[in-house]
Amino acid sequence: MAIITLTSDWGLKDHYAGAVKGAILRHLPDVRIVDISHNIPAFDLNQAAFIVRNFYRNFPEGTIHILAINSEAAIETPHTLVVHEGHYFLGADNGIFSLLFDEKPTRIFELDIIQDSDYFTFPARDVFVKAACHIAAGNPIETLGHAKDTVMQKMAFQPVVQGDMIKGKVIYVDNYENVFTNITEKLFKSVVKNSKFAITFRSPNYRISEISQSYKDVGVGDMLALFSTSGYVEIAIREGKACSLLGLKIDQSVMVELL
Repeated sequence: MAIITLTSDWGLKDHYAGAVKGAILRHLPDVRIVDISHNIPAFDLNQAAFIVRNFYRNFPEGTIHILAINSEAAIETPHTLVVHEGHYFLGADNGIFSLLFDEKPTRIFELDIIQDSDYFTFPARDVFVKAACHIAAGNPIETLGHAKDTVMQKMAFQPVVQGDMIKGKVIYVDNYENVFTNITEKLFKSVVKNSKFAITFRSPNYRISEISQSYKDVGVGDMLALFSTSGYVEIAIREGKACSLLGLKIDQSVMVELL
């Protein structure tokens, strides 16, 4: 059974998700549709990419992922199919694909699909659904459009190592208000090794000097840092809201200093 996932910035109030699901089921009644998130901030490609790159490998190869974030087509942002690691990704080539993968995708196609509608503001329903159902039915992807070599590049801010310090920033806040930085576990361990350190943010008063293994390593209401399952340094408060209580927001600086 084919699997199609939906990730969007539509929210849950409107008809958009339902319209897309209905259009899929009209073509393929037996397909399995999985909602990933529809609460991505409007047009926020960085937040969308963080979510997608942290879920897609958990699905079986052959899964089709519709990425409906800022997905209207333009000359510089054509509708595109990307094939990578056995998965299919459909979206506008607006930079999101370059944020999803650390290496060049396996195959890239610019879609050439005739819409059934005269409206051009709902490509998830009128373009991506047709492409997804075409792939799910086992048809050749080459007939969906023409191959191209690259996708639009949108560079994510990378942490910087300066002397005895890693300078990073907040890139994501989850529903518990746990805060994810762009400092990876791999980078942290390669720089810190066995040295003493302090993770600092906002002011010298906010300091964390150890990496916890779980949230319950500290008392209720205490702050902690750990390596998240997504592979990044995460800042949290046990059974509390780190984002609100610590004043940490997207793009705010976070540093790791060797002592």
